[in-house]
Amino acid sequence: MAETLLPAVVLGVDTPIGLAIIRDLGRRGVPVIGIGHSASALGLRSRYLARGLVRAGGGADGLLQQLRQLSAEIGPACLFAIAESDINALNLARGLLDGYRLLFADAARMERVLRKDQTYAAAAALGIHVPRTLHPASMEEAVAAAPGLRYPVVLKWADPNSVAPVLRRAGLSLDKLRYCADAEALLADLRRYEAIGIYPMVQEFCGGYGLGQFVLMRDGRAHCLFQHRRLHEWPPEGGVSTLCVSLPPGEHAALMEQSVALLRALDWEGVAMVEYRYDPLTGRAALMEINGRFWGSLPLACQAGAAFPWYAYQMFGLDRPVAPAPYVAGLRARFMVPETKRLWRVLTRKPSDGYVPPAGALAEVAGYLFDFVRPGTRYFVHSWRDPMPLLSDLWLSARRRLRPLRIPQRRKT
Repeated sequence: MAETLLPAVVLGVDTPIGLAIIRDLGRRGVPVIGIGHSASALGLRSRYLARGLVRAGGGADGLLQQLRQLSAEIGPACLFAIAESDINALNLARGLLDGYRLLFADAARMERVLRKDQTYAAAAALGIHVPRTLHPASMEEAVAAAPGLRYPVVLKWADPNSVAPVLRRAGLSLDKLRYCADAEALLADLRRYEAIGIYPMVQEFCGGYGLGQFVLMRDGRAHCLFQHRRLHEWPPEGGVSTLCVSLPPGEHAALMEQSVALLRALDWEGVAMVEYRYDPLTGRAALMEINGRFWGSLPLACQAGAAFPWYAYQMFGLDRPVAPAPYVAGLRARFMVPETKRLWRVLTRKPSDGYVPPAGALAEVAGYLFDFVRPGTRYFVHSWRDPMPLLSDLWLSARRRLRPLRIPQRRKT
């Protein structure tokens, strides 16, 4: 007799992360219900979706009411949440979500990884290298420290979720990362925040490439491991992964042990990505952050065989042990929209603008084109077995770009 699987509700199917969760669970027979911000959300076009819903209005209260009504209709279910803002909002209402088995970390654990100062303190205690970081409390402090810093530096927020509302009210954008080539650029960027009196961290730029190590933790043990190297990022000097490749399990083995030890020290439960900047010239890895949720390059992990959504569903949803199969090393995955934006930035950027990737223009274009025919290349969105998310996204993008070209109709007089 076939096993009856609990439905899985995936909140936030607008991105490739939500789409990857839908595909990973749906192809294994899990009834997946996706919730997107709009009817055009990527995941709502997937053939693996049992049912799609548009997120209710009314902010966190409207979402909570929608989830409670859905729970009364479908009965027990697993609830996946992707965005940190959604996870934080739902953690405040955990007592009202008793119909769900929540597949995201609780508030205390989320705070420990969202607060980079707490993460860095725990890492330093374990001997993990943390880049030198300044936390300016005022412009005066920043002006005094700027001449003594080693450039380039990057700006990032210690707790992005807590500062986001303050920035929004002041009409300022929440930048994941800003790059400053010298003291003049640093102080100019920091002066943007004088009106609110809150400043981002100033952190030394670490050379090398992005290295992500992914872990499924429960009861102090790592139950699934995966790692990848970021080949390209957007923006190019450091950001989200646009082209990445899976690495063999034996590579960076000692660093993986440190990543697991760090998560254990933080009493972590669930999925997490420990992100480093790795310099192959020195062999040193510098900790950047921990993402205590499903991460942007999840499509690569799933396509390589590290089925984190499925494993998390079994372990925390069904309370069953998991036995991960070996994953495929050397598989590449591309996120085409930001990958194309990255190429354009690289081709049009001048050395005077600061960071410039080491490859020349011709090599960048050749690599971009060759990846279309390179064996072992996959995509964050495109899948021959599930083509509609890509086709829908292309159609919507074309409509947005053609709309300004429409000739207005003449009014009848």
